[in-house]
Amino acid sequence: MKKSRWTVIVVPQGSSTSRVIEVSHTAVKLVGTLAIAAAMVALLLGYGTVAKTLDMGRAKAVAEENARLAQELGLIQGRLDALTDTVRSLEKRDSQLRLLANLEPISSEVHAAGIGGPRPEVPAADQPSILLARSSEVRVDLSALIRRATLLTRSFREAADSLSAHTDRLAATPSIMPTQGWLTSAFQAMRVHPILHEARPHEGVDITAPAGTPIEAPARGKITFAGWETGYGNMVVIDHGYGIVTRFAHASKLLVAVGTKVDRGQRIALVGNTGLSTSPHLHYEVHVGGRPVNPLKYLLPDVVTD
Repeated sequence: MKKSRWTVIVVPQGSSTSRVIEVSHTAVKLVGTLAIAAAMVALLLGYGTVAKTLDMGRAKAVAEENARLAQELGLIQGRLDALTDTVRSLEKRDSQLRLLANLEPISSEVHAAGIGGPRPEVPAADQPSILLARSSEVRVDLSALIRRATLLTRSFREAADSLSAHTDRLAATPSIMPTQGWLTSAFQAMRVHPILHEARPHEGVDITAPAGTPIEAPARGKITFAGWETGYGNMVVIDHGYGIVTRFAHASKLLVAVGTKVDRGQRIALVGNTGLSTSPHLHYEVHVGGRPVNPLKYLLPDVVTD
């Protein structure tokens, strides 16, 4: 069978002789195949070049982004370090505050609970891993600071409550002699009454002073009685809370009424000679939990008068 052939006639311009070229079908197929292969190679090379260019662009963008992240992480870490120093200072103040509030200081081990721990190991040349590790460190430090801040918040609240209660109790605790004068009869379990001439307990102290001398509340409280009481004459009773009650007898004049709230040092009556009394003086009692106690135990030394 005769093989098919392709005939190509080349006709040049001018009077040159035309040329006839015969090409076999196999040669045409070979040339076409080679042309397609060359085109494919060119496409592949072009794609590779473009892909490489894109990858390099992406890598550059990622590197720039990593650099920005590293800078931001550095700034955050610096701020966390400054915040850590602030929290450490607050912890020192917290210890002082707890001592003032009559509370046990929180140990440094408790303050530092959860801080530290193993840090992730980072390959020296692995930038993404370095960033991941630094972000992990920041996260650990931030979590620790949150725990320490939460502990401080609870501690400050506890100290404030304790100080408030302590302050209220101090304000309600008798601490001054209620009048200017001199002590003429002490607190005794039993003594001979100067008028009745019989042995009776003396549940307070007697402070001799001129009639009309002001009588002051020894602590903050509320007037629960202001009037005449047999034997005591004109009398004032103050309930200070916390089970503490004070009584003031033989007054010449009462300056308060039932229900009045008074503060330490506020005038409540004037020294007198009412009731079973031989001379102007103040009979002063302190009761704690319903039982009389020696009022001199509730005096600050620098305010005791002679």
